[in-house]
Amino acid sequence: MNDQRSAAEPAAAAVAVPEAVTALEGAGRPWADRRAALAPIALVVAGGLSVQFGSAVAALLMPKAGALGVVTLRLAAAALILLVICRPKLRGHSRADWGTVLAFGVAMGGMNTLFYLALDRIPLGIAVTLEVLGPLALSVFASRRLINVLWAGLALVGVVLLGGGGFDRLDPVGAAYALAAGAMWAAYIVFSARTGRRFPQADGLALAMVVAAVLSLPLGIIESGAKLTVPSTVALGAAVAVLSSVLPYTLELMALRRLPAPTFAVMMSLEPAIAAGAGFLILDQALSTTDALAIALVIGASIGAVRSRSGSAPRREA
Repeated sequence: MNDQRSAAEPAAAAVAVPEAVTALEGAGRPWADRRAALAPIALVVAGGLSVQFGSAVAALLMPKAGALGVVTLRLAAAALILLVICRPKLRGHSRADWGTVLAFGVAMGGMNTLFYLALDRIPLGIAVTLEVLGPLALSVFASRRLINVLWAGLALVGVVLLGGGGFDRLDPVGAAYALAAGAMWAAYIVFSARTGRRFPQADGLALAMVVAAVLSLPLGIIESGAKLTVPSTVALGAAVAVLSSVLPYTLELMALRRLPAPTFAVMMSLEPAIAAGAGFLILDQALSTTDALAIALVIGASIGAVRSRSGSAPRREA
């Protein structure tokens, strides 16, 4: 295992210092510069496709294991994989460090549990659209610019269109789960950043994933029991863990090393559109014209809020 980590360090260094990669590819070649600029964008897109198609696979698994059972399988498998890959150190951390990673794990577990409960009741594209309102609200509240009120209003129009004048069309409980998942997503963003500052590499993520898995385990056992031990169900749960957690988190981590945070946030705002595509292709969940327009409004509001906030923030030299 130590040899594997040592072998990975040069590659990690190359990712962390993209200028070195560019130099190796050949300085002064425009195509190389374009390829280097597009690479992190491709990583974000791949991560988005992975997580949303993973959610679609999870929806297929729910009749076998239940929503809470799927959450337990996903988080437990992801925790095991990340522990093996990261091998986080348990010593040398303060009480504040552990408090931060605990809060991160609670937010992660709550976000996943609430989202899958929503996914069990409403279409994938609509669930992600409602969920993304959490990060959008966080972005609006964190900015003091008046224009963000416009973006919030635009998102509200989208939500009203999704509800068709009343969320009973969508299943009000499912919509409430999705909105609550959005609130937990906002908390996830806050504590993810704090954990990243306190723990090296992805150690904090691995430890937080363990916390989330432990919290979800009783719920999954109560709902699904012996169903969680069926080999085919376990295999699909592991696939969901790789597609929805391990792979996208890794790709996003690589992308953030070479991509400005505002650009990353704008691209993450496209998640509802990717989710709608995954729901259509895998789950046969077609959207009405009104639903498509509502999703477009929420995406536009998210992008506008991110760009407004990044435009108002002072730039700092690295």
